Amino acid sequence: MTVSTTNNYVVTNRGSVIENRHQVHAVVTDATGRILYGVGNPKRITLARSAAKPAQVLAILQTGAVEQFGFDEEDLALMCASHSSEDHHIARARGMLAKALLDEGDLRCGGHPAISEAVNRTWIKHDFIPTGICNNCSGKHAGMLAGAKAIGAPTADYHQADHPFQRQVKDVVEELAGLEQDGAQWAIDGCNLPAPAFALHHLARIYARIAHAADCAASVSASTQTQALGRIFHAMAQYPALVGGTGRFCTELMETFAGALIGKVGADGCYAVGLRASDQTRRLGADGAIGIAVKIEDGNLDILYAAVVEILGQFQIAAPDQLQRLAAFHRPQIRNTAGVVTGQTSHQFQMLSV
Repeated sequence: MTVSTTNNYVVTNRGSVIENRHQVHAVVTDATGRILYGVGNPKRITLARSAAKPAQVLAILQTGAVEQFGFDEEDLALMCASHSSEDHHIARARGMLAKALLDEGDLRCGGHPAISEAVNRTWIKHDFIPTGICNNCSGKHAGMLAGAKAIGAPTADYHQADHPFQRQVKDVVEELAGLEQDGAQWAIDGCNLPAPAFALHHLARIYARIAHAADCAASVSASTQTQALGRIFHAMAQYPALVGGTGRFCTELMETFAGALIGKVGADGCYAVGLRASDQTRRLGADGAIGIAVKIEDGNLDILYAAVVEILGQFQIAAPDQLQRLAAFHRPQIRNTAGVVTGQTSHQFQMLSV
């Protein structure tokens, strides 16, 4: 299914010169997986990367590790995070390991420069070399270590694709995406854990299901899975600063919408949003919650964030004041080293009914 491949670009200009055209693929589904809107190729096979984290955290919850080791909602938020390695992120990751009677040596993710430039400057000033606990995915790793321990599996190789816990993660993610067993492709992510790849609309479905669960979790008839998914939604929405960090798009987006949605970036230009049922979702033809998944063909993250805000604006999901709050992400200005504005970003795509 291809909706449009001729008018699905975000364009950057310097003066009157078009410098870059960034191709956009995006899709909107309801919680059943029904495709409502799209642009580009909604079936583009896409590595979800860190956008898969909320689905992977469902597998952690299903092991009973959260209750067994006393993890709280802030810990859940950090499990879903690609954090900025700020002090409170690292402290919480260390606290999670301590709750599960684990230590930093058990982590199988390496250190890397922080996503936050401010944090990096501090590290350089103090000649600090980041280790695995500083990895932006350390919350997920701590949670997965605890999940492995909760099912009685070895922790030394918890990151391997054939580990019993990772096999559980695989089954959970594929079911949540609406796929048959072995329906996803898998590759090793930047943090050394398996990451799923599937058609883009399956990622939207995952987030629609999480948002739908947030609306239904309080019902006495809600399933255990629905309650767990609702808990993941509320943890992310309640603690957005743990999911990203100071000035980060995920954090700013969730703070702007104040519990109405969750959003999560995946490396190399992938993003997913889960929006709870509202007048806006009903106007779009959904009976309840919706999911939005976006992939920028060249992996540019600034363009990705711009496209996400544009989509929310096109659907009138974002009110004018919310668009204003996200304006720096929506139409980022291009500045040179002297601070002079030399270019602009424009959106030359339209989400179409499918």
